[in-house]
Amino acid sequence: MTIKSFLAKPFAAYIQRTIKADMAKALSDQQHQLQRLLKVGANTVFGKSVHLKDVNDYQSFRSAVPIQDYEGMKGWITQIKEGKHNVLWRGRPLYFAKTSGTTSGVKYIPITKDSIPNHINTARNALLCYMAETGNTRFADGKLIFLSGSPELERVGDIPTGRLSGIVNHHVPRYLRANQLPSYQTNCIEDWETKLAQIVEETLHQPMTLISGIPPWMQMYFDALTQRSGKRVGELFPDFSVMVQGGVNFEPYRTRLFESIGRKVDTIELFPASEGFFAFQDSQQAEGMLLNTNSGIFYEFIPADQVGSKEPQRISLADVKVGQQYALIINSNAGLWGYDIGDMVRFVSTDPYRLVVTGRTKHFISAFGEHVIGEEVEYCIREAAQQMGVGVTEFTVAPHVSNDNTRSYHEWFIEFDQLPPSIETLAARINELLCQKNVYYNDLIQGNILAPLQIRVVRKGGFIDYMRSVGKLGGQNKVPRLSNDRKLADALTSFT
Repeated sequence: MTIKSFLAKPFAAYIQRTIKADMAKALSDQQHQLQRLLKVGANTVFGKSVHLKDVNDYQSFRSAVPIQDYEGMKGWITQIKEGKHNVLWRGRPLYFAKTSGTTSGVKYIPITKDSIPNHINTARNALLCYMAETGNTRFADGKLIFLSGSPELERVGDIPTGRLSGIVNHHVPRYLRANQLPSYQTNCIEDWETKLAQIVEETLHQPMTLISGIPPWMQMYFDALTQRSGKRVGELFPDFSVMVQGGVNFEPYRTRLFESIGRKVDTIELFPASEGFFAFQDSQQAEGMLLNTNSGIFYEFIPADQVGSKEPQRISLADVKVGQQYALIINSNAGLWGYDIGDMVRFVSTDPYRLVVTGRTKHFISAFGEHVIGEEVEYCIREAAQQMGVGVTEFTVAPHVSNDNTRSYHEWFIEFDQLPPSIETLAARINELLCQKNVYYNDLIQGNILAPLQIRVVRKGGFIDYMRSVGKLGGQNKVPRLSNDRKLADALTSFT
């Protein structure tokens, strides 16, 4: 044990006590956050346009502030790019986090002096809660590998701009920098495959104890390590004990990642986004992630059955129910107001407020009225694959609308580690599970409106080749689980 891991213990215990105190006052903290946002926001260009100075409670707030996505925010962001001050928040943003959108193209999300601690402190708190609960502080003495975007920043409207993970790289605490890998120079490599090869060379003989990244890119790193060394990851790094992950549901990747390591390691799940760091796994014993209720964000929720309606019901944290699906809406000290981040969540506890991310509001299939969501397809393929002993590398689902007299169906594009003995048997089992999970899908199957789903096998490496072909290999890019159209599916046919 070094002085670093020794000193981490009392600090971790202190942070854990602070977080537990926040758990007990989550609702009052949310009211406090709203009042702080209103106080500053009233003096902004946006705040004056919606008369925030006249807002004094949540009821008047939701009447004044509309729900908006990035398209609705775009005009305000343009004003910031043009050099204006006090547009969405006081002063000007410290950074723009650049992220890819669908209809909007590149999105520029403001990060302010007031909001940057939310991103930095929440990641720290997740690790410290883990230390306090498990007593494992040894990983702080080894090398910590962060698979992130480039820290090189450009200027947009004279504001430093880059990927969120690259921005956060500039704020890694000094006491961790000596342990951090890869090097700054390697992190700056834009081409993912070149970067990955260099990361492997830099880390192969280092005492790695922790890795952080999104699961599909961690898997690529593990595969590259094994190909380079001929050893499993756990053999290369005997002290490797913690895997920090977020960005996508971990479950579809869990089995293969642990097989690559050769043993199980502890995992810590995070819910970060360019718009804010919303939740983190505070316990290895409890399901879900703890909502970050005291960190510059006031949350709202829209029930799943009202997503997309013109005047959806908006509720505060006080009114959420366990087991129900909600679209997550945020108001933050980054200057985001009534902002629909595009994620669906489900609360697994309200004492404290813990949730799981169930998918994207725009990632669903309802071409025939079934409204199948990400959580459902991930559950079905995970259960079916485990029951049949099948390893799944990656998958996505799209509707197949028939133009003749045959029935339409859902088409599942799946890349396997090894092909199952019977594709038809696997498809039938997934279909059976989906019928059990989604009553609308079951009705369509039973009513002979939809045919049972079909599987199209994607060749090995096909998803990676597809991501490379569209310039989205590496970084924080990921394959959508569901699409309500055929754009992705049709592109993938070239990789089957």
